[in-house]
Amino acid sequence: MTAKECILSRRSIRKFTDQPVDHELISGIIETASYAPSWKHTQIVRYIAIEGELKDRIGRECTSTFPNNGKIIVDAPMLIAVTVIKNRCGYERDGSFTTPRRDTWQMFDAGVASQTFCLAAHEAGLGTVIMGIFDQDKIESLLEIPQDRELVALIPVGYPAEAPAAPRRKPVTELLTFK
Repeated sequence: MTAKECILSRRSIRKFTDQPVDHELISGIIETASYAPSWKHTQIVRYIAIEGELKDRIGRECTSTFPNNGKIIVDAPMLIAVTVIKNRCGYERDGSFTTPRRDTWQMFDAGVASQTFCLAAHEAGLGTVIMGIFDQDKIESLLEIPQDRELVALIPVGYPAEAPAAPRRKPVTELLTFK
C-alpha cells in the first residue's frame, strides 16, 4: 500500500469486531508512529493501551457529554490514550516561548502523532477513530497520568466491523490559494 492509498482509504471506524488486538501489533504501530515529526524533535507524545474493565469503565463513566463515544469505546477491544509531556513544545531552553503560539505546539505534535498512529494501524488492518470529547480530569485520574503529562485524545482500536464510504471532500480550489 502506498502512502497515498493509505491516506485515501483510511476511515474513522466506530464499529469493531470482538477480535482482540495483539500487543506486538500495537507495539509495532507505536514504533511506526514514533517517526511522526515533533517540535525540535522533542517527541513528547506518549501512548497508553487500555483493555478490559478499565477501558469499559472509561466508556461508561467518562463520556457523558457525548454518550455515543462511550458505546464506541466499550465495543472496541482496545483504547489508546494519547498523552503529551507538558511544557516542552514551543519553549526555549530558558523556559521562554519561541513563537507567539506559545505552548500550543504540543497539540500540533499530538495531532500529527495521532494521525500517524491511525495510518499505521490502518495499514496493519486495524480501524481507529480519534476522539476529543471526554471527561479529561476523570480519565487522567483513572489512568494515574503523572502531573507532567496531559491527556489529549482517545483512539478506540480494533478490527473494523464496518466499511464506511468516504465523506465528501471540499474541492482543491476551495482549499488552496496561490499567491
